[in-house]
Amino acid sequence: MLGFHVSGHAGFSDFGNDIACASVSSAVMLTANTITEVFKINAKVEVNENEILLKLLEDKDGSGDKLLLGLLMQMDLLSDEFPGAIKIVTKQV
Repeated sequence: MLGFHVSGHAGFSDFGNDIACASVSSAVMLTANTITEVFKINAKVEVNENEILLKLLEDKDGSGDKLLLGLLMQMDLLSDEFPGAIKIVTKQV
């Protein structure tokens, strides 16, 4: 099963003015909405304060996997742009 879990606050600037946090949030929401609303891929999505979880439940043609790979690439670029503010952990389950 593929997916992501994003939590916390980047701490790059004050809450509400943190461009690192806003960049991550925007990329994550774009990915989640594209998976569920545009491609209509069956996924479990949980949104809480400072946290979002998405798990692909079915991905017949691999489109969800490609979108998640794009998100990972964007997170990597953002972690380079905002050193120390974004931590990426990948897990194989």
